[in-house]
Amino acid sequence: MAESSSHLLSEEQFVCSVCLDVLADPVSTPCGHNFCRTCLTQYWDNTPRCLCPLCKETFTRRPELKINTTLREVVDHFKKKSSLDKPDVLCDACTGVKSKAVKSCLDCGLTYCKSHLDPHNNVPKLKKHKLLNPVKNLEDYICQKHERPLELFCREDKMCVCQFCTEGEHKTHNTVPLEDESREKRTQLGKTQSEVQKMIQERLKKIKEIKHSVELQNKITEKEIADSIEVFTALMCAIERSQAELLQVMEEKQKAAERQAEGLIKDLEQEITDLKRRDTELEQLSHTEDHIHLLQMYPALSSPPHTKNWTDISTDTDVNMESVKRALSQLQKTLNEKTLELKRIQQYSVDVTLDPDTAHTYLILSDDGKQVSFGDTNQILLANPKRFDKHITVLGTEGFSSGRFYYEVQVKGKTEWDVGVARESVNRKGEFTLSPQDGCWTVVLRKGNEYKACDLPSLSLTLKQKPQTVGVFVDYEEGLVSFYDVQARSHIYSFTGQSFTEKLYPYFSPSKNDGGKNSPPLIISHIYKTE
Repeated sequence: MAESSSHLLSEEQFVCSVCLDVLADPVSTPCGHNFCRTCLTQYWDNTPRCLCPLCKETFTRRPELKINTTLREVVDHFKKKSSLDKPDVLCDACTGVKSKAVKSCLDCGLTYCKSHLDPHNNVPKLKKHKLLNPVKNLEDYICQKHERPLELFCREDKMCVCQFCTEGEHKTHNTVPLEDESREKRTQLGKTQSEVQKMIQERLKKIKEIKHSVELQNKITEKEIADSIEVFTALMCAIERSQAELLQVMEEKQKAAERQAEGLIKDLEQEITDLKRRDTELEQLSHTEDHIHLLQMYPALSSPPHTKNWTDISTDTDVNMESVKRALSQLQKTLNEKTLELKRIQQYSVDVTLDPDTAHTYLILSDDGKQVSFGDTNQILLANPKRFDKHITVLGTEGFSSGRFYYEVQVKGKTEWDVGVARESVNRKGEFTLSPQDGCWTVVLRKGNEYKACDLPSLSLTLKQKPQTVGVFVDYEEGLVSFYDVQARSHIYSFTGQSFTEKLYPYFSPSKNDGGKNSPPLIISHIYKTE
């Protein structure tokens, strides 16, 4: 990492603005600028006020200088890297094997090794020559017109010039020493750098704020999901209890009405028997010639027999119907709430189309990719690594790796089917178990009335009615896969606490035809979203 970053750095970034050389034992001022420790110490020793040599910020107290060890390591690494990257500059004065140069002379126009540089250190005339660190392109530092060192900067023409240039075409121009102009430019660069660094910090702060906002929203969403599942589960339990209580009340009322009716019928049948007997006696007496017997029996038979007044008698089927009506009203209210909850889940519905590249060779797909059924013949299809070769299965075309999604599939008229989701890496070639461990989250029907949630081990499900349409809801981040009976608006089963790490695809299997008993297709429903 350090090596790659050093290529992005230049020597100017490590130059002391006092000595104009690479930093040695770098120290930092409170205003954030860096200098050689010796340069800064000498500068403060020779100035009446303690201020930054670069930005001129004044300090009330002289700061204690401590070497910036991190910066020193970076500078040392840069020096080492620079020395490796830059080829040696050789002495122009050497004959035969040339030695490594130590300085270049702008006045002589030559580069010298240590031994050939000695005259410049001892001869008074040569001591006045302008020396710099050895460079290969020495001509870039010399005026091509006057062959003199470029020591000045013309601010009008924005170019480096020599002393002779200021006596000619640059005579009236504003020229300053290169060191002064370079120092001023570094100051400007320092300000620009400060602005850039400030912009970087502002953006880093904004990134932190955004991440924090996302984390906070995730926590809120997780709580909302947990609360929603808890409410939905409680609602399902309440509905099931209400249904059971209502059915029990209605059954008890029916049994009571049946018992009452049986008693009334028994009384009526007894009275009918008595009346028939009286009718027979009257018939016989009205035709008798035995006057004495007629007169003796007449008082007892002359008036109608004592019976109940059946005009106002009815069964008690209407008794306590108000309580039944209240129960029905409460159930309707619960069902309305349940409908709203299902509609909320349906807002996450997606358009599912079957993927022919995954379909087993016995499966027949409709042209619109919305229906799948079992065929009687094994179709000859192109080999495809995505195709299932053992399980009679087909997947949806689109996979999902985040968020929530919901789809519905019609299973009406079938005796066997598999519905759910599968991960992308589910085994397409060979056997696998319908279980989360093998990458499948499914509910299945077997033998016409056996419903199971396919886990290890599988779980038998008791459903009050046969689902005609099954809804499948997935919350990827929550690790939730839920199944619903759409018509009954009831919850079938949920896989919870799952950990999804790859795309999930809708999973379908119409199973074999079972001699025509299971021939209807699985049909993906179109869901009309409501506001």
